[in-house]
Amino acid sequence: MTARQIEGEHATLVEVLRAAARVNGDVEAYVEPATADRPRRSLTFAEWDRASDGVAGLLAAHGVGPGTVVCIVLPSSIDYMVVYGAAVRLGAIASGINLRLAAPEVVSILDRTHPAVTVIDDGAAAPVGAAGTVLTRSDCAGAVDGPPPSAWPALASSDPVAVVWTSGTTGLPKGAVFDHDSLQAVADGTDVLSEPGDRRLSPLPFAHVGSMTRIWDEAANGITTVITPTPWRASDAAPVMEAERITVAQGVPTQWALVLAQPSLSDADLSSLRIAGTGASRVPAELVAALRDALGVPVVVRYTSTEASLGTGTVPGDPDEAVATTVGHPVPGVSLVVADEDGTPLATGEVGRVRLRSPAVMRGYWGGPPTGPGAAGLVFDEEATAAVLAEDGWLTTGDFGFVDDDGRLHLVGRANELYIRGGYNVYPAEVEAALGDHPDVEQVAVVGAPDPVLGEVGVAFVVRTAGSTADEVTLLAGLRETARASLADYKAPDRVVVVDRLPLTSMMKVDKRALAALASPEPNGVHQR
Repeated sequence: MTARQIEGEHATLVEVLRAAARVNGDVEAYVEPATADRPRRSLTFAEWDRASDGVAGLLAAHGVGPGTVVCIVLPSSIDYMVVYGAAVRLGAIASGINLRLAAPEVVSILDRTHPAVTVIDDGAAAPVGAAGTVLTRSDCAGAVDGPPPSAWPALASSDPVAVVWTSGTTGLPKGAVFDHDSLQAVADGTDVLSEPGDRRLSPLPFAHVGSMTRIWDEAANGITTVITPTPWRASDAAPVMEAERITVAQGVPTQWALVLAQPSLSDADLSSLRIAGTGASRVPAELVAALRDALGVPVVVRYTSTEASLGTGTVPGDPDEAVATTVGHPVPGVSLVVADEDGTPLATGEVGRVRLRSPAVMRGYWGGPPTGPGAAGLVFDEEATAAVLAEDGWLTTGDFGFVDDDGRLHLVGRANELYIRGGYNVYPAEVEAALGDHPDVEQVAVVGAPDPVLGEVGVAFVVRTAGSTADEVTLLAGLRETARASLADYKAPDRVVVVDRLPLTSMMKVDKRALAALASPEPNGVHQR
């Protein structure tokens, strides 16, 4: 069946999901590709609607209703999205929990949300904390053909739909709250990454903002989401893209670099592919060119934050340099400004805090268990929210950047990664971009480390290219020379740590907190781990 775009006005996500079941009932909504230990599994939009009704009956019997919370502690799967669909039609708030979060982080989420129900995987230990009624994946799967609730609640577009938790790299996770209006705005701004009938490979955990807030767009456009097998393996990418006739392939730069190294990629039939997307961290220029050559399609970069949900992006036809060195222009519906710490806009080329404004921005940070149904019962953390979200709708992100003469945004670093060397601000992303040009560098990450004289110094963690024979002293000298060719001398790294691989967070980003813990002072400026 050919997918059609849903027409007409819809106030809530539930209305869109119902419409998708009518208009694109036979179209696959989700696919779990075949693996060595399990057959292919799929769910059409009509089947999704019916399954979610049945699971909604189960959830309602355990106290789920308007304004309550359902925590979903499942891997990315069809079952995850059935539970999400069930919760939202009951007026509940879906709270996805990344399986890679540490136990204290999970407990903190449960204790702050007090869910009516928490859904866990079969065989998983019941979570510690205020988990409410704990149901398993099998419990929910057994209810898909069961009776729906006796009545459905009336929903408003301002009712909360989802709370998306930050990765916790700067403390306990914070929960960004989104309502139906937020999700509709996300759909309106997805632009080149969505066309009716797309088959989209989704490598990120469903608890991520890239899935939790994209569900309206996917349903409205009849998009099939192909779920990357868990755990993610680079060797799965090409076979899945070929077998499932993927049109939109996405991944963070780390994932794409690993995929490009797979021999199976060169033999795969990727003729269905129309675009490849990446983002979440710096994209080396050589990676952009290699991706375009290997896949034969345009490569675009997207930038946003959990709290913003939408941000900026490049588009097909942008030069490789723009894709590699910028994160493009604001996507439809988004306003962008780079400002100083007082919120005053800065001139072109001046580095400041990136601020975004759009209808897709979170409504606020989660503050505590709801006190009643709907939006009126939601409790926000007013202090944390006010620290990043102004009354006029401008969200101050955790990123520093500048806008060039063409209006494209360049990112130079995270606020929590900035270090001050001898009184001068240094943005690690800017240094990493320069060091990536060194022939002995396969991957590099820079962090600040305490120093008794300069306050802080830069430490470069380097994965050397295959076959590199540069010793550590030579490598440090070469990196400093490379940095100084395009940057101020104080931005050149002071030390080098050679590693076999860079540690990654649950979102496949380089774990800067782990690296900072390793960046202990060394008297000779070089050490190896």
